Amino acid sequence: MSNKQKTYVRFELARRIEHIVMLLSFGALGITGIPQRYADSQISAFIVNLFGGIEMTREIHHVAAVIMMFGTMYHILIFGYKLFVKRQSMGMLPSFQDAKDAFQALKYNFGLTKERPQMGRYTFEEKVEYWAFVWGTILMGATGFMMWNPIATSKILPGELIPAAKAAHGLEAILAVLAIIIWHMYSVHVKMFNKSMFTGKMTEEEMLHEHPLELADIKAGLTERSADPKVLKKRQRIYFPIAGVLTIAMLSGIYGFINTEETAVTIVPERPEQLVSSYDPQTPTPQPTLAPTATPDAAAAPSELTWDAYVGPLFQTKCLMCHGELGGLSLASYEDTMAGGQSGEIVSAGDSANSLLITIQLPGDHLGQLSEEELNFVKEWVDAGAPQ
Repeated sequence: MSNKQKTYVRFELARRIEHIVMLLSFGALGITGIPQRYADSQISAFIVNLFGGIEMTREIHHVAAVIMMFGTMYHILIFGYKLFVKRQSMGMLPSFQDAKDAFQALKYNFGLTKERPQMGRYTFEEKVEYWAFVWGTILMGATGFMMWNPIATSKILPGELIPAAKAAHGLEAILAVLAIIIWHMYSVHVKMFNKSMFTGKMTEEEMLHEHPLELADIKAGLTERSADPKVLKKRQRIYFPIAGVLTIAMLSGIYGFINTEETAVTIVPERPEQLVSSYDPQTPTPQPTLAPTATPDAAAAPSELTWDAYVGPLFQTKCLMCHGELGGLSLASYEDTMAGGQSGEIVSAGDSANSLLITIQLPGDHLGQLSEEELNFVKEWVDAGAPQ
């Protein structure tokens, strides 16, 4: 007698492919985005250099974001097809029963009852995760556009929203990554290794444990049945043109998202102070490496060792990719540099030995590492009182 359990189809192939694509794009966004938020960390420096530098890390991040946009577009079109053409129920909509199931699960987990909540096709945990992903995608898309296209954004909205978008983007990213690692990984892969998103099927025992109400409906023959082919064709003739218009609109939106701006700031080097860009995320910058790389004329002593003549342009080349105007520490101007950052003052005028700006460079492994000659000139500048 065979011990093989009966299985039930839960996800078709297209849904499983969609899940894998979104999983990979989400993972790429997390692994390339969080190191940019914590650029001073040595782990971040290692990851950024592993990807080939900050510019390549940003490119990978942008490509992963575009892939997620296409995945979201596909999900919207398929959702519309299932809702309008197939007339499937909106099983992911939250209901009062979900609140009751959550309360029942809480009592069960604390040992206050021996009865687990009886749930249908989608549990309250799955609905929470789904709508959290929807909310996160909307927030990350909106803030990502503002950061990717700051000039276009500031023409419509106050400029103060750009750094606010950066903060919200980074914090939501951390929240999303933690939710996946702590909640989703535990619920799906630790508590009970659910393989249905990869195999497309669940055993009867798994269904009885996770989705007993859906299993009861399947056995009672109450699950949704296919509509009449003629009715389906009639609905398809209505839906496909609408879907075509939606597709063109969403593709145009993605194209605009990517190509609204070629660069954030145009730098015209008329005066030395204009060499310092305040925010230039899409202009190629020198690839950071752990090994110091000298800038042109680094070995030659500057004619005047001041911020305007030497230090400012040097920081613009080496440091603004991480310490721009929107970061926790800004080296975009003399005033910002002297004001310091979240760790306090970084320049102790006349005392390079106790200046964080110098000490953080001494080990030689900083993400924006100065060459030995450059560092010596910056030391002289600090010891001379850090003149502007």
